[in-house]
Amino acid sequence: MTEFELLDGLSPQERREFVAACTPRRFRRRDIVCHEGDPGDCVHLIVSGRLLVRVTTPLGHTATLTVLGPGEMFGEQALLSPEARRTATIVAVTDVQTLTLNRAQLERLRHEHPQVERFLTTSLAAQVRRLSAAVLEALYLPVETRVLRRLAYLATAYGDGVGAPAVIRLTQEDLASMAGTTRATANKVLRELEDQGVVRLGRGAVTVLDRMGLERKARR
Repeated sequence: MTEFELLDGLSPQERREFVAACTPRRFRRRDIVCHEGDPGDCVHLIVSGRLLVRVTTPLGHTATLTVLGPGEMFGEQALLSPEARRTATIVAVTDVQTLTLNRAQLERLRHEHPQVERFLTTSLAAQVRRLSAAVLEALYLPVETRVLRRLAYLATAYGDGVGAPAVIRLTQEDLASMAGTTRATANKVLRELEDQGVVRLGRGAVTVLDRMGLERKARR
């Protein structure tokens, strides 16, 4: 069973009962799970698959912020207020399975298990820290470094945890958007990494062959 931090502190029996009460959902690759601005009616716990988080910029363009995977969740912000709306559009990159939890279920969980309330507070604080770090990177780091760091993050997200090659099934446009740059710049960085044997480029995918080498370059 996929582990969810939201349920840490619950007994195995409580966790099983909670998961059984959730509604399972399935999405196909390229399905839109929710649109930015939709009413927030449930939180999704990701069982399997990968999803992109996209937002609309002030100029009306679409920007890709990050990738979510198994064990993570989305939609909790919209559930904290009855009038809240979705803050991003969520798109399935692969086939996806989630467990959904509506507002009433989340409120009951928060009431019966105080650790859930602490987790939500910690999760929102972590999001603020990530956003602050992203702003600092955008303002003060060279664009090539930003691309390397986003790629290193994705290699970890898509990797198996033991250093084997990580196949990142995203377009170069998505990677560029996550790094706050153009596709041409991202492609230039990727081509240089390919020449150095760090990555292998394919159609709709980047395979990171040398994850440690990529990490070293991203930290410079």
